[in-house]
Amino acid sequence: MAGHSKWANIQHRKGRQDAKRSNLWTKLVREIIVAARMGGGDPDTNSRLRLALVKARGGNVPKDTIQNAILKGTGQLPGVSYEEVRYEGYGIGGAALIIDCTTDNRVRTVADVRHLLSKHGGNMGTEGSVSFMFKHEGEFFFAPGKATEDAVMEVALEAGADDVVADEDGSIEVTCDPSAFDAVSKAFEAAGLEPEMAEITYRPLNETQLSGADAEKMQKLIDALEDLDDVQQVYTSAVFDEE
Repeated sequence: MAGHSKWANIQHRKGRQDAKRSNLWTKLVREIIVAARMGGGDPDTNSRLRLALVKARGGNVPKDTIQNAILKGTGQLPGVSYEEVRYEGYGIGGAALIIDCTTDNRVRTVADVRHLLSKHGGNMGTEGSVSFMFKHEGEFFFAPGKATEDAVMEVALEAGADDVVADEDGSIEVTCDPSAFDAVSKAFEAAGLEPEMAEITYRPLNETQLSGADAEKMQKLIDALEDLDDVQQVYTSAVFDEE
């Protein structure tokens, strides 16, 4: 981890996402609709919906909006039909990108994504061109000083987590198979342990360290992609060195 702190990168990303509230509700509501359509409207039996609801509440989405999104997903209310699409590509310095979208118009979305990649120095790849560079997994982060490594490890491993790693800055990272995410999340909740961040993500197997002008260009590209309403999540191998 020489040259950058994983926790610093997590906080950097979270801070930028929190600052971009203009289309946050749009993304959260779309995820609820898709999750409910795919797995039903009961969060007790639909782990994807349960995670979407946690994020929506964290984003202060009103209860009525959340409930209407569930009903639209289950077909009890009329609404736009969204589908999930994924695009892969490269950014600055060859950093890999996975761009997950929900859209009601594939033609519009692929054109928007391709345009932004080209405009900001990246390029679109073919399906599968970078996805093999990432591992699909559940991820939990505890802020420095919020929990002890022993306490987290005991709960996490008992619940089916794969690994617990304490960083030099005191943050603790827990990883698990996506299928174990729900069990680990519930175990932390039962034990009174609250992670700063919990998500199912795509972790790069090899990171692309960027600094200076390259880091600025890559951040602008990520910001531009995340500003699109159709883009739900951007995963990248890029990490930004601390200046």
